[in-house]
Amino acid sequence: METGKLMRYFADKKEIIRGLKVLPREADIRLTKDFISCIIGPRRSGKSYCMYDLVLNKLKLKDEDFLYINFEDAEMSGASFSEILIAVNSHEEKYGKKPLYLFLDEVQVVEGWHKALNSLYESKRHFIVVSGSSSKLLSKEIATSLRGRALSYTLLPLSFREYMKFGGVSLDIKTSSEENMAKNILREYLKHGGFPAVALNKEIAEQFFREYMDLVVFRDVIERKKIKNIFVIKAIVRLLMSSFSKESSIHRMFDTLKSQGIKISKKTVYNYASYLEDAFFAFFLRKFDYSIKNEILSMPKCYICDNGLVTSAEGSAENFGRLAENAVFLELKRRQNNTAEEIAYYKLSAGNEVDFAIKKGKTAIKLIQVTAVSNLEDINKRELKALLEASGSLKCSSLLVITWDYEDKKMIESKEINFVPLWKWLLESPGF
Repeated sequence: METGKLMRYFADKKEIIRGLKVLPREADIRLTKDFISCIIGPRRSGKSYCMYDLVLNKLKLKDEDFLYINFEDAEMSGASFSEILIAVNSHEEKYGKKPLYLFLDEVQVVEGWHKALNSLYESKRHFIVVSGSSSKLLSKEIATSLRGRALSYTLLPLSFREYMKFGGVSLDIKTSSEENMAKNILREYLKHGGFPAVALNKEIAEQFFREYMDLVVFRDVIERKKIKNIFVIKAIVRLLMSSFSKESSIHRMFDTLKSQGIKISKKTVYNYASYLEDAFFAFFLRKFDYSIKNEILSMPKCYICDNGLVTSAEGSAENFGRLAENAVFLELKRRQNNTAEEIAYYKLSAGNEVDFAIKKGKTAIKLIQVTAVSNLEDINKRELKALLEASGSLKCSSLLVITWDYEDKKMIESKEINFVPLWKWLLESPGF
């Protein structure tokens, strides 16, 4: 790209950013010249606005301090890694100094992007922030070319805390009326999810989710992976949506497709599911096991990146409990950022299950059940039994049941169980 066009692009982008109303996210992006900060996550989850927030609110940068490029902008179409370096030099030509902060958005679309980043990183002159909507493309390069040089942060759609803030609602709940309001907003959140565009304008929800599915499935999966069997990838999407918050077996999906007369190999089904995970459409949660091999080979549970995608396709009335569980999983993923904790589920030999086991290494530090009921008497006895048995077998004493609005601490079979309403747990300060 010609230097003049690059300069116009930089100026135009900065003018656009300055004119935006950017609501802050609760994203702890660590900036240091010793590491490249990588923001990865689903499309439309707010990665670009997270960068704008850094520019406008958190760092309050002047135009000469930063360079921002979105490589999916039409002006940057076909850009090469060498043009990233040219862009930095063009900035110096315009402002008389190199940019202190570099923001490179959707960087994975540039072939060989990591070569430019390595060069810029080695200079130690810049704070470098990159974003991408592909987990494996970024993680692959981070694990090889950028090994030891990058800190990754997964940015998901809005948490319930952020959803409340975006709506101008106080998080300080003191009265019964305020609690009822919070639960009303939570029902809305569980239905519509947390994509910022939908949170700010519920009327566009139907159109947004329809277009989002086209964007993720067609652009990020079909086009990027050059998939020809479009019918099959769409069928797998439907199967994953119908089994959210449940165990999701590749073998079972293969058998379902086969019963419908679709000729496809089990390896292809596995690959397609992996592509959807790579695009942050779905997450596959493994079972807790002291054997790493058994954990890897276990049947995963499937969670979707946003509840709104599920309800727009499947409806919500009969799935309220599963929507609550999906929301809890996503919140746990947010709290996992920059920590040593991992998330799994736990299954006992009798088949009973604990929804989530938070572990550090091979040690379970917290066990969590999620239920949509309002009274202790309505909680499924199997769920409590599984929690108590898992507590014994995993030697874990931190037991939590997330309910709709029942709150208490109970000693059951000599073990203390903490019962916390979903709205209150979601509004807690981030952390396990």
